[in-house]
Amino acid sequence: MQFCAPLKSNSTRMMLLGSGELGKEVAIEAQRLGLEVIAVDRYENAPAHLVANRSHVVDMQDAEAILEIIRYEKPDYILPEIEAISIDALFKAEAEGFHVIPNAEAVNKTMNRKNIRRFAAEELGVKTGGYQFVSTYEELCGAADALGFPCVIKPVMSSSGHGQSVAKSANNLSASWEIAKEARGDASELIVEAFIKFDYEITLLTVCNGKETVFCEPIGHIQRDGDYVFSWQPMQMSEIAKEKAQVMAKTVTDGLGGRGLFGVEMFVCGDEVYFSELSPRPHDTGMVTLITQSQSEFALHIRAVLGLPLGFTFYGDGASAAFKSQVDSNAPAVDVDNSLFSDNSYVRVFSKPASHVGRRMAVALVFDEVESALSQAKELITKIKDV
Repeated sequence: MQFCAPLKSNSTRMMLLGSGELGKEVAIEAQRLGLEVIAVDRYENAPAHLVANRSHVVDMQDAEAILEIIRYEKPDYILPEIEAISIDALFKAEAEGFHVIPNAEAVNKTMNRKNIRRFAAEELGVKTGGYQFVSTYEELCGAADALGFPCVIKPVMSSSGHGQSVAKSANNLSASWEIAKEARGDASELIVEAFIKFDYEITLLTVCNGKETVFCEPIGHIQRDGDYVFSWQPMQMSEIAKEKAQVMAKTVTDGLGGRGLFGVEMFVCGDEVYFSELSPRPHDTGMVTLITQSQSEFALHIRAVLGLPLGFTFYGDGASAAFKSQVDSNAPAVDVDNSLFSDNSYVRVFSKPASHVGRRMAVALVFDEVESALSQAKELITKIKDV
């Protein structure tokens, strides 16, 4: 493998392992603080590649290939930005003295639903819904029967909701099994979850810099097939539920350790809060913070990594809506209506090098009272078109 020569620089060097739209915003914020950014992903011209100081293309599951890049670039910080990555490479890099964010074991626990669920529920005692892990169709049928219908079925490891489905009856189990097995990631084992009759679900962005933990306002969101479509901030919730959510988020993030921003997903029913999942990195639903806060989730992530103060101002309510492509193209373009840009709204196009039906290509952001902002955001994405 050949690499471009690294820049001769005294700057702090940060490596992104995963260079999608979230990684792109992280790279921009890192460069604003003078960091040198190396972006790595499995395909050329990934969004963060377009803004990084240097980029590399590598099989993200190939431990030795990743280690070769790490040893060559010698980054001060390694930020895993996707789930589908060789955990062995992170453990070996950490053993060699490289600083993985938040740490290799935290990434290992959170990239796999089995690891994080058992850690949260069984080791930390955090409240969750019922669950079982299965490896065969027969075990799936048995778990669904024990947990009851409807139930949620997911691969233990996948990204952006791929492979997730809800089985409303035993008649749906065969289809759910096939959906899970076709997901990208590790579908050798599935988690079957009892369906929690929640009022709403939230993402609580939790930021730790090694000295303090701060929370962003809770983010409400709507997902389809496990993938983010709309989000808004703040999600109105009782003070009791909000306090429980913060205690729960701090319990889990303290247990994982390390610095950075964590996207903690929870279900809320009245004043009761249930832990769902966690990402040790900026969260897709948190893109709304690009318009609602003085420091977005991406800026807070970099501040936390560097151990900087975490103060920020919440400007006010806002909403986001994802635009998903309706075409397959190796030369995608997005046509944006001028009305998307106003005194309280704008769009961010991710500049991905290829599109396929359902792939997220842009996001619309609106600053307004939540109900109005969400309505406007939903309308604005109808004005974004594939070209």
